Amino acid sequence: MNVSGDDAVPGFWRALDLPGLADVHVHFLPPRMLRRVWAHFDEAGPLVGVQWPIRYCWPDADRVAHLEKLGVRAFTALAYAHRPGMAADLNEWTLAFARDTPGCLPSATFYPEAGVTGYVTAALDAGARVFKVHLQVGGFDPLDASLTPVWGLLADAGVPVVVHAGHAPLAAEFTGPSPFTALLARHPGLPAIVAHLGAPDFAEFMALAESYERVALDTTMAFTPFFDQFVPFPAGLRPRLRDLGLAGKVLLGSDFPNIPYEYADQLSGLVRLDLGDDWLRAVCWENFVGRFADAV
Repeated sequence: MNVSGDDAVPGFWRALDLPGLADVHVHFLPPRMLRRVWAHFDEAGPLVGVQWPIRYCWPDADRVAHLEKLGVRAFTALAYAHRPGMAADLNEWTLAFARDTPGCLPSATFYPEAGVTGYVTAALDAGARVFKVHLQVGGFDPLDASLTPVWGLLADAGVPVVVHAGHAPLAAEFTGPSPFTALLARHPGLPAIVAHLGAPDFAEFMALAESYERVALDTTMAFTPFFDQFVPFPAGLRPRLRDLGLAGKVLLGSDFPNIPYEYADQLSGLVRLDLGDDWLRAVCWENFVGRFADAV
């Protein structure tokens, strides 16, 4: 199966007899914040560390239209707070964006600060179906006392949180398997989706997905030529990855639009793993539907 460029993406999912794609790791942000994020990537800023020219620096409407052209029927609008006082406003924006954008899963974020339980409760009441936190960019300890009730709320509501917990692209104080393992030890029922398969500590994060019923992984950027030059996925882990995918534990993620290559590269990377059509169907559609059944 050849996914040579974005024009070939619809043929990819049609060949699998799928109704489209479901992507759990897509970003939409308020325009001013998005411009700052893109500038940081373009300048290979200190949280990026490498040349990373954004491929899809387009207005919101054009990016939504491109996802529709690709056949991405369900996607998120992940935002993440990196300092106090911004998460509640981000949630207002992303939840409004989802209301106005067919296929977009209502998305929200949080940060360890006074009032966090209140605005997370408000976001849940407003329909948030997925949250995002970034332990590298946010630079915070997931065991911060202010977040204890928040993790409990998400566990009780069964609402997943996409967590950038791995060291890639650059390690920070609270990235890596240890802080996230400690979090799960305190909140074993937390529905979490580990971004980027936890790169570069793939095996350790896969073990957590194997051990905790509600922990899954997303494929974001993994297996692409760009990502492989820095953090290649070990071939010996492919059997475990296959088993996790077929068990509902691996979901398609792309990082669209913040990628320095075409969307199709993510799918080509999945195909090159040679884990079978059933695995591709599960990862690209079925596992998302299993977690967000009423969203597609």
